[in-house]
Amino acid sequence: MLRLLVSTGEVSGDLQGALLVQALHEEARRRGLELQVVALGGERMERAGAELLANTTRMGAIGLLEAIPFVLPTLLLQRRLKRWFQVAPPDGVVLIDYMGPNVNLGLRLKRRFPRVPVTYYIAPQEWAFKFGSEGRTNLIRFSNQILAIFQEEARFYGSRGANVIYVGHPLVDTVEHLPQRQQARAELGLAQEAPVLLLMPASRRQELRYMLPHIVAAAAALQRAQPDLQVVVPAGLSGFETHLSRQLSQAGVKALVIPAAEADRLKPALCAAADLALAKSGTVNLELALRGVPQVVVYRVSGLTAFVARHLLRFSVPHISPVNLVLGERLVPELLQADLTAEAIVREALPLLEPGSAAQTAMLMGYARLREALGEPGVTRRAAAAILNQVLEPVP
Repeated sequence: MLRLLVSTGEVSGDLQGALLVQALHEEARRRGLELQVVALGGERMERAGAELLANTTRMGAIGLLEAIPFVLPTLLLQRRLKRWFQVAPPDGVVLIDYMGPNVNLGLRLKRRFPRVPVTYYIAPQEWAFKFGSEGRTNLIRFSNQILAIFQEEARFYGSRGANVIYVGHPLVDTVEHLPQRQQARAELGLAQEAPVLLLMPASRRQELRYMLPHIVAAAAALQRAQPDLQVVVPAGLSGFETHLSRQLSQAGVKALVIPAAEADRLKPALCAAADLALAKSGTVNLELALRGVPQVVVYRVSGLTAFVARHLLRFSVPHISPVNLVLGERLVPELLQADLTAEAIVREALPLLEPGSAAQTAMLMGYARLREALGEPGVTRRAAAAILNQVLEPVP
């Protein structure tokens, strides 16, 4: 039996991990192989057929102060993982996103288990952002192969000597079939004619703290300007529902809050029903774009984290939303740090809520170019095949 460890964290990693785990099992069956997948991930990966070694969906933060609560749990998990490896090393390891913990894991594996092949799938976006000196990366020190999901990512790592296979972005596989707008609104219990505003503010607790108040205030202002505006909010994690409902109610926003347990299943309907989304920066921006939903992108971290990143680490990036990074242009509005205010959100949102407006038309045309840049369907199947090919070949 082949045994693989798949390591990821946070909500988006769990989603991508689940798609990959499913594809790995399907590819193994096609080849007549018996496969066991052990995972650091979440419930989605477990439902897809992985045996969960630890749940890491809540062990993620961006920033210095924000990461402190996760230091001890991460250290304890590292000790547990070390013992697990010593008892029975897997035949291969797949790292998905989750930059800090996965890079540390990869470096340790290369030192202690050099013959266990390591694949990095959905690598950190080092091709897009810079910390200090341009172009440095640790991934090629421990990765036997990198499965690139962006063309520029493939060029970045390939030019530095990595073994790179471009597979395309896995979200391409998830947007083939969307419900019709009328059907989606009926499923969600929404009025057919009134506009729908979709709020997607958080998959981490820190994001509720730093961004939700501004998003909710903007939603309140938009609902005052358009009293028939319907507001829908899927919870990013179980337990967020109470916080979301409280803040929306306090701001006077009439909204439908979707429980986290239902959010994945209803995501196609939510996107099909929406006229506009206010969303945090991240993978969700690509999901919205691929499903044709105009959006305003927001993000904010603590003042200390922003200061350290800008002045000490010399962090710089031309854009923060993956949509803009892939296209190399500011297609979707980005409101970051001090620029993130309710007033600014409303200013960007109103033209996009107007059917057929120049702003809306330009964004939708840009989405078509984005779709072409993300590769062809069959991404997770290609990724699974590359992983199994590597595991079945001896590491030199």
